[in-house]
Amino acid sequence: MPARFRYSVPQRILHWLVAMLVFFNLLFPDGMNAWRHLVRNGQTPSPANIASANIHAYAGIAILLLAIVRLAVRFSSDAPAMPAGQPAFLHYMARVTHGLLYVLIFAMPLTGLAAYYLGIDTAAFVHGGPIKSLLWIVVVLHILGALVQHFYFRSDVLRRMTIG
Repeated sequence: MPARFRYSVPQRILHWLVAMLVFFNLLFPDGMNAWRHLVRNGQTPSPANIASANIHAYAGIAILLLAIVRLAVRFSSDAPAMPAGQPAFLHYMARVTHGLLYVLIFAMPLTGLAAYYLGIDTAAFVHGGPIKSLLWIVVVLHILGALVQHFYFRSDVLRRMTIG
């Protein structure tokens, strides 16, 4: 299969859908946190608390399902080659960052599901603590990497995932 120069439309749509849902759940976990606090303290969550927690959970389930589709599309469609003329370290960091992103976009929803639906406290701790922190770090590195590629190295990497 010849190397393509941009990501396919389905790849770009899936990328941005997953990104929006991940940001939504990272930035607005309050409904789930309130529900968990009430349940842990033996109080009864209100319908609004339950609805808010469900929105967080459903977004997580959507992330998991879209990540599965995204991997299937990725393996069937391939990806553009890394830009030429850049340090090998940069290509290594891109591969590591992307690998971690995939691991984390599976780990976050799976631990969240285990915590919310199965009541596993360890999963809740790992979900809201180490995995969430690591996801923030990797997302920031991913964004910084795209910006460095675009503005410093003047590559088309950012364009490939936006307008093609």
